[in-house]
Amino acid sequence: MKERILVVDDERTIGIAIQRLLGGLGYEVDTALAGEEAVERLGRTPYHLVITDLNLKTFTGMDLLRWIKQHRAQTAVIMITAYGSEKIAVEAMKLGAADYLPKPFDNDELELVVARVLEEVALRRDLRLFQEQAADAYRFENIIGKSAAMQRVFDVIRKVADTDLTVLIRGPSGTGKELVANAIHYNSPRRGKPLIKVNCAAFSQELVESELFGHEKGAFTGAVTAREGKFEIADGGTLFLDETGDMRLDTQAKILRVLQEREFEHVGGNRTIKVDVRILAATNQDLEAKLQDGSFREDLYYRLNVVPIVLPPLRARTEDLPVLIEHFLHTTAARLQRPAQSFAADAYRALLAHEWKGNVRELQHAIEQAVALASAAEIQLDDLPASVRSAAARQPDDSDEGAATFKEAKQRMIERFERQFICEALARHHGNISKAAEEMGMYRQHLQIKLAEYGIDSAQYRT
Repeated sequence: MKERILVVDDERTIGIAIQRLLGGLGYEVDTALAGEEAVERLGRTPYHLVITDLNLKTFTGMDLLRWIKQHRAQTAVIMITAYGSEKIAVEAMKLGAADYLPKPFDNDELELVVARVLEEVALRRDLRLFQEQAADAYRFENIIGKSAAMQRVFDVIRKVADTDLTVLIRGPSGTGKELVANAIHYNSPRRGKPLIKVNCAAFSQELVESELFGHEKGAFTGAVTAREGKFEIADGGTLFLDETGDMRLDTQAKILRVLQEREFEHVGGNRTIKVDVRILAATNQDLEAKLQDGSFREDLYYRLNVVPIVLPPLRARTEDLPVLIEHFLHTTAARLQRPAQSFAADAYRALLAHEWKGNVRELQHAIEQAVALASAAEIQLDDLPASVRSAAARQPDDSDEGAATFKEAKQRMIERFERQFICEALARHHGNISKAAEEMGMYRQHLQIKLAEYGIDSAQYRT
């Protein structure tokens, strides 16, 4: 494909001379005599490069540069400036011009600058294409990841989506449990019916049952009318129970009955209501520990945990960071209607070095702040949140333990012990998770969560 160039100069002879010179080199070159005409042409035709005189009459070269950066961000601009306009040329570079040529310039100089700028345009285009392809290759719906752990999650979603099996989605806050629920529902035969979401931690203990099962008029103070519950509204579709570990025991018993018999009564009512609902549940809590202390019913646990999906923390899948960073950068810029940007080297290193205790959600919010605050062509380190900037100055490792607090040092020691203990157990049982969990006195699902948390692949121990 020939590169398309638009030359903008109100001196017709100069425009024609440049057109002939560059056309003879194989470029496809058009000319315009004014900034307004250039905007009209750019609105109709995609150009790779615009070469414009700074001193156009009513719509100046700087005006044209600003318009291009706002409306045609992928088009490069070379500014032609008069003698003594170096200060303005520098300003043009800050606004995003690829280069400038002071008059008078010779043909060789013009050819070299054009060739270099178009090569950069091609490189950016190829990089952008790669990034788009990579994002498509490593995503399922709006879930993104190329790590082995995330590819296993995608595989389970694909296999269970068209079934009616109950799925329990595990993982720390901010890892994308709700996105997994969305992906399962909208790839299932129930996609045309409602997906109703209930945050079990968002309601008081007194109201959660009313929210789930509905209530009759006068069932409690404030119940001035009868109301349908989430199970009724979700009939024929899917009910997503988020923060399942926060349900109190009597609510758990009623949820269990619905799962077993597919029927329930309104709060304050005695009419049995039958429903056809698929259940997806999610929690960031250690349900196995709650089983041990009696705060979660064992029978409900096994009803919910038919198909477990474990989402690892972001620190356990750092190979996903570049793909996630590019995705959030692109989507945030589009949503905020900001020009396409990239990260300065130190800012990018800080993103890679940060621990991301808030996981994918924290990463997304950090990039949203950076895009909103950035004023340069590249996002700078100072545009990132303070917590992320600190990662660039100090990356904790084992050598930092002397400077850590007692609590931090103790936690690192525990994590190293757990990692080593688990790896040794897996090695003894040749990667068999069930046998390793039994030896350690753990539930298999609990060990799977630990494997995801520490980024341990049991397959490497199979012999």
